Amino acid sequence: MTCYSFASGPAPLPPDVIEAVAADVRRLSGSSYSLLELPFTNPLFSRILEEAEDDIRYLLALPDTYHVLFLQGGATAQFSLIPQNLCNGVAEVDYVDTGLWSHRAIEAALPWCQVNIAARGDGRTLPCPASWLRSPNAAYCHFTTNETADGLQYHQWPADDGPPLVADMTADLFTRPFPIDRLGLVYASGQKNLGATGLTLILIRQDLAERSSVTTPSPFDYSRQVQSRSKVNTPPTLAIAIAAHMLKWIKVHGGLAEMEANARRRSDLVYAAIDTSGFYSRTVAAFDRSMLNVCFRTPTARLDELFLIQAAEQGLLDLCGHIDIGGLRASLYNSARMGAAEALVEFMKHFQAKWG
Repeated sequence: MTCYSFASGPAPLPPDVIEAVAADVRRLSGSSYSLLELPFTNPLFSRILEEAEDDIRYLLALPDTYHVLFLQGGATAQFSLIPQNLCNGVAEVDYVDTGLWSHRAIEAALPWCQVNIAARGDGRTLPCPASWLRSPNAAYCHFTTNETADGLQYHQWPADDGPPLVADMTADLFTRPFPIDRLGLVYASGQKNLGATGLTLILIRQDLAERSSVTTPSPFDYSRQVQSRSKVNTPPTLAIAIAAHMLKWIKVHGGLAEMEANARRRSDLVYAAIDTSGFYSRTVAAFDRSMLNVCFRTPTARLDELFLIQAAEQGLLDLCGHIDIGGLRASLYNSARMGAAEALVEFMKHFQAKWG
């Protein structure tokens, strides 16, 4: 039986990436080290870091005015670190509240600054960027591009005509092209489309990198990490090496345009099964639904539980919704196979025929 994981994170890795990492763990090419024991001060690790940055710049067409930081911890840590780094005497910040993760970012920012809610979603739709009420005196405006727990995703981008834009792109960075030049800072955890947990990638424009306060602890200080090329403290070497392999995999498999095309094919297939079923319901409006996190429900909570049990028996794993949201969720990140979406749709039809 073929098994597929639909976990929101860590996401499944491509088999060839797993094989490449396994080989590096045994012995890193051209060295006597296992990847697990490679010192971060070793030139071999510097080469891994440089190649990963080069691939990021290539895939995103990242201007030279942006720095790339490879830091420890998940994106949740940045919820507090962003205001610490970017406010530096500016009392106000803007946040767009669209779901579970943006709301948690707001809560984490509250001890550090005055938070203005520039716009608020209703759980089913996203507030259009043109409607955001951005404060002219704010240090930045934060938004979440893809709410993984809620199944919402922005498909239009705000204009760079106010405070610097800060985007949590944990779920959809490297899944589609986007106008990086409109954004002052982008951050993302690694476990969705970059491989392993423990890595946070930050893309920061030079003018924002210069804002860090002297009171920010050095491992979390963007300015100091820029100066040290992400080596103020020991970086997450294994997670960075896995990300380097994933970046090469994305390049080989057509880059961001192909990643987006594949994501739309997979999610469109599942959404079509939901929309035409008369049994399953999706929780968000069609024009704001995520192409990466398909959230849906059966008619009752009891059937949701039964769906999870019987899906797992068929090798369809990790389909539960976020613990705070409930329901069902199929996460389909870059390395998800079309076969996973097809197998899920086939099971959905059988389940409906039995219990509908």
